[in-house]
Amino acid sequence: MAEGSVNLLLSKLAQILEEEGQLLTGIRTEAEYISDELEFMKAFLRVADAMEERDPRLEVLVKKVRDIAYETEDALDDFKLRLKRDRGQRFFAPLLRGFDYSVNLRARHQIASRIRAIKSRVIGISEAHRRYLIRNNIMGQGSTFSSISRLESQGDGLLLEEADLVGIEKPKRQLIEWLLERKSGREVVSVVGMGGLGKSTLVKKVYDDPDVKKQFKFRAWITVSQSFKKEELLKDIIQQLFRVHKKPGPKGVDSMDYDKLRTVINKFLQQKKYLIVLDDVWHTSAWGAFQHALPNSNCGSRIMVTTRNTEVASTACMDFPDRVFPLDPLSHEESWILFCKKIFQSNTCPPHLKSVSETILGRCEGLPLAIVSISGVLAAKDKNKIDEWEMVHRSLGAGFESNDTLMSTRKILSLSYNDLPYYLKSCLLYFSIFPAGNPIERMKLIRLWIAEGFVEGKEGMTLEEVADDYLNELIKRSLVRVVEATSDGRVKTCRINDLLREIMITKAKDQDFVAIVKEEGMMWSEKVRRVSIHKAVPSIQRRHVASRLRSVLIFWGADSFPDSPAPSLSFGHLRLLNVLDLEGAPLKEFPSKVSSLFLLKYLSLRNTNVNSIPSSISKLLNLETLDLKQTQISGLPVGILKLRKLRHLLVYRYEIDSDDRIHTKYGFQPPPQIGSLQSLQKLCFVDANQGGDLLLELGRLNQLRRLGIVKFRKEHGKDLCSSVTKLTDLRALSITSITDSEFIDLEYLSNPPRFLQQLYLTGRLHSLPEWLHSLDSLVVLVLKWSRLSDDPLLSLQHLPNLVHLELVQVYDGEMLCFQAKGFQRLKFLGINKLESLRVITVQQGAMPCLEKLIVQSCKEMKRVPSGIEHLTTLKVLEFFNMPKELIMTLQPSEENGDYLKVAHVPDVYSTYWNNGILDNFTLLTKEDGSPAQSSPSGSRRDHIWK
Repeated sequence: MAEGSVNLLLSKLAQILEEEGQLLTGIRTEAEYISDELEFMKAFLRVADAMEERDPRLEVLVKKVRDIAYETEDALDDFKLRLKRDRGQRFFAPLLRGFDYSVNLRARHQIASRIRAIKSRVIGISEAHRRYLIRNNIMGQGSTFSSISRLESQGDGLLLEEADLVGIEKPKRQLIEWLLERKSGREVVSVVGMGGLGKSTLVKKVYDDPDVKKQFKFRAWITVSQSFKKEELLKDIIQQLFRVHKKPGPKGVDSMDYDKLRTVINKFLQQKKYLIVLDDVWHTSAWGAFQHALPNSNCGSRIMVTTRNTEVASTACMDFPDRVFPLDPLSHEESWILFCKKIFQSNTCPPHLKSVSETILGRCEGLPLAIVSISGVLAAKDKNKIDEWEMVHRSLGAGFESNDTLMSTRKILSLSYNDLPYYLKSCLLYFSIFPAGNPIERMKLIRLWIAEGFVEGKEGMTLEEVADDYLNELIKRSLVRVVEATSDGRVKTCRINDLLREIMITKAKDQDFVAIVKEEGMMWSEKVRRVSIHKAVPSIQRRHVASRLRSVLIFWGADSFPDSPAPSLSFGHLRLLNVLDLEGAPLKEFPSKVSSLFLLKYLSLRNTNVNSIPSSISKLLNLETLDLKQTQISGLPVGILKLRKLRHLLVYRYEIDSDDRIHTKYGFQPPPQIGSLQSLQKLCFVDANQGGDLLLELGRLNQLRRLGIVKFRKEHGKDLCSSVTKLTDLRALSITSITDSEFIDLEYLSNPPRFLQQLYLTGRLHSLPEWLHSLDSLVVLVLKWSRLSDDPLLSLQHLPNLVHLELVQVYDGEMLCFQAKGFQRLKFLGINKLESLRVITVQQGAMPCLEKLIVQSCKEMKRVPSGIEHLTTLKVLEFFNMPKELIMTLQPSEENGDYLKVAHVPDVYSTYWNNGILDNFTLLTKEDGSPAQSSPSGSRRDHIWK
């Protein structure tokens, strides 16, 4: 990671020398010397990062290099700030002769003094560096690790969870059998084993099993962990239990003590059959905090515990000693299957690699986490060069000599980290900032990486595209897991394994990369670059905020209740801040003195109650991301136009009518000449009610990739089309009319962006645009309120890359026909509120890849789609708010029904709104003819309508 710090510094130093070179006269030589010496050390640092844990001398040397990089970066940023301040304080300065020289003299003197002192230290470090190289004969050996090649496999990361489940079916069946046994008393099942065996993964598969869901309507999953507060976890149980049934939680729960919380849970669960999972329990005291809150009402309730501690397992199962399930490592055969699947995408290994593979696999000792991690390293190696694989084998030695199996796993995971190029190490370390178990939004992560300076520009690619490649490479290496993906295969949210996260936290702390704040008064090194606040900490001592912080991130929703007070941060002292994330904080006003943070690149006030932005925001000349999503802001000051580096401007909110799933989007009114912000990549959502001049301005944003417009009127069509034609790099376009009866006229768009991948049109259409069929790159299409008289499928069925299609109030006809050979790549289809629709026909050969079909609120449709049996790849079929006549045809006992037509679909649901509560029924396709059962998943339905 020292290499990453050095590269970030070198980039900043080069920029300073170029932009302010005339001001560095007299010290330019010293600055260039520092740059040259650090550049010389880079190759050494690449090796040192992997070796420092085994060599204390090397660890000291690497730390000195990292510290000098940090110190030089601080000096450069202080220099920039002083120049900014001195220039800004003399309004009439240009009228004074010789002013430029005198006003910069102080800044030059200060930077000169600091640079010369740093040079002196660099000389000493360089000498120590050269002595180390000579003493250890490293000069001629080159890098320990070869450069990383592109992984050949595609989409592996998306299958990681499934790949990890080799050998899990047998223990899963046993655990389900214990849960479903017809015993009325409350029982406890414990799963125990070392870290990395997959205890939580196994129990999660059991927890999500359809048969288990049917038996236990009241469910909650609680992650306990080492450091826990029993009151907070009891509140979490209350939230989950009430949320599932769309009921408000009890009043005053925020202020309840342990005894009252325990009473609330006990009373709620009386005479109810429930399943509670207590995941990652480390101490018997944790079990004691929960057992008396969970009643035994002789309803067949179950509690599951996962733990690494056999004492915890036996204590929890004191009355059920035969319900302790020790999870064993994978057998050699299972390990080999997992190993080969992750590396070769098959169950076989090339003969020339079999011997070294067997040796490496043997040292993994059947730990799934270790196997997956080391497979990620090997998958990036050249499969034709056995010496690269032997090198990995040799470097494993120290990690397997200890009897401490957790340390063994840690060594293996550290190897995966060490093998990363420096730019990916910083990105992976960044995951330590986020709270455990919380899925991380992909685009938020990408914007943060860019603001932190981790992403290097590549010719022909935007920084966002490069960062996306970084994330995909981490996924392919099995270091980052995909939590949720869109229907077209894009990563939506992700996370890293908790054990890996703990390792990253340790490394981040050692490198002053980040301090994790979980309680008031917590101390951290004054050299730390970032602070991540996971709790509702009322205040942070002033001496901390006046340190070298580059980033402050507050995860308000992680462990806090909404009424908690905001931390009182004195932002004015955070002079070097690049990132400020206040998402979810209970703020009503724009934080004071934030506008003085000249170096700020990322500012998020998402999900706050801030309702206006001050004109002083014009001072944030380095701002790249301004995230005001889900705030009350409806307009921006004209000063925003000075922020010429702005790349992401997000100002909008949604309001959802739960009964009809209607999303109302509210955008913002930008100032005139918004087109001057020509670095913008994403602009959402522009209120078009101002008229054509604004829409013509959008045509100047020639780097725009994503554009959202609301309150669109028919007369705006020509001006918008003129602008969109100029946006040749546009990838996503969303247009929403001012009312559901207002027409969207886009016929003037004769030359649409050729790379457009996502199109959302919400408004009346006379007909589908003529140019729509020419969008060969289109992947996602959402049409709403169109009310066409002609079948739209004829114009859409041959779009070659369409994967996701939603049709909401699109067609007034009685029949839709999906013709043979149409929609060849479609995976998701949603049909909603086609009020006259009676019949859907699916011809054989249509939609051969369809995986999910949702039909909603089509009141005249009384039978399932004709030909649905042809959709052999269908995994999920959901009927939402559909006529009971249709649902009855799916009952096995119904004569001349449609039961057999959908028997091949694994999941068939019927969903209704019932007095504001979402009822979700599973329509069984089993041969036993079991009746429909209420699904406990309830509200866990995809939000598909945009």
